[in-house]
Amino acid sequence: MVSARDWVGARTTVTTVFVVAILSAVTGILNISAPLSGGLLGSLVPEVIRITAGFTGTLTGFLLLASVYGLRRRLRAAWYSTVVLLPVSATQGLIQSPERAAPLIGFSIISLVLCLLNYRAFDRDLDWNVTQLSALLAIVGAQTYATAGAYALRRDFNGIDTLFDAFYFALVTGSTVGYGDITPRTPYAKLFGMSALLVTVASFAVALGVLLTPAIEARLTKALGRMTESQLEILDNHILVLGHGELTEPILEELDGRADVLIITPNSERAQRLSDRGYDVFTADPSDEESLKRARVEEARSAIVATNNDAEDALAILTARQLNPDIHIVAAATQRENEPKLRRAGANTVISPAALGGHFLAESAIGGSGLETVEERLLEEEPDEVATAADDTDEVDTDASDD
Repeated sequence: MVSARDWVGARTTVTTVFVVAILSAVTGILNISAPLSGGLLGSLVPEVIRITAGFTGTLTGFLLLASVYGLRRRLRAAWYSTVVLLPVSATQGLIQSPERAAPLIGFSIISLVLCLLNYRAFDRDLDWNVTQLSALLAIVGAQTYATAGAYALRRDFNGIDTLFDAFYFALVTGSTVGYGDITPRTPYAKLFGMSALLVTVASFAVALGVLLTPAIEARLTKALGRMTESQLEILDNHILVLGHGELTEPILEELDGRADVLIITPNSERAQRLSDRGYDVFTADPSDEESLKRARVEEARSAIVATNNDAEDALAILTARQLNPDIHIVAAATQRENEPKLRRAGANTVISPAALGGHFLAESAIGGSGLETVEERLLEEEPDEVATAADDTDEVDTDASDD
């Protein structure tokens, strides 16, 4: 059963912001290529501003895509940039045509409300590593060098009159576009142009490597049946399956499509098979504190422990209970005598499938009837219906006791 928290959580926030980013970029491109007259503020806003809103709307969309990447990592800086950009996207939608901008405005408002509601979910500080800082400084330094040099030698160039022209030349040179509208006239300008080309292209190459490396790592981790850090950081209100065994398979089938599930198993081959089947898998020791922290056990709604090793299950339960005292833990005991031990380890509910199955089989063997009907009813009922039926049974027992 999907709870209200699932609908308004951090993951939904990231999804809606991504939708706004796409709508902002698409709406801006449509208004650039085929502008429509009017708009919600058509009588108040000059046409040149409406046309400009198309260009800036596209730019806002790309900036929001960058913010989405930061939100997936739960960065506070990305939250601030998103909160600033969402009203901008809505305002740009108001200025543009109402027929095209209505979805953009609506999703911008919804995303802003979700961002404000999930303020505490995005609490990570921006942590730049050496490679990222180097790439950023390389781009800034190269663009500064090319812009300042081109402006200083503007008399030696055709088409450079202002500082903006110099920045345009630096950007076009670094991207290797080369429109040909700005050309050097003297040997000094040609030498500078060659040096600017080498410096800016090298800086862009470094930045491209920094951007592609995480994507390549993500593909490799997916192929190996693992999850990336950004995927783990966005988990919220999920169900942890600590370990994987024969008992786990029917549990996964029951949970499929009904909740966000993360499986933690130390077996890399098994993790890869589960990942190929579409499950989110984290290859790690389910009883390791650091592994459970990375799996965001503090934000999990519940944990299921159902392997064939009661001793390992007890360690996993102890660790999960220590890291999150409020988490609801359900465990399956392979041996019936281990049920009390798993409860003492911290499990809220312990069920022995072997004992339960043995009871049904024994009752059927000695002539019990209706057991198959009970089994079918339990399998068909939703968990909430089972809980309601149990509450009704308790009320009936209480009334009977009072009588």
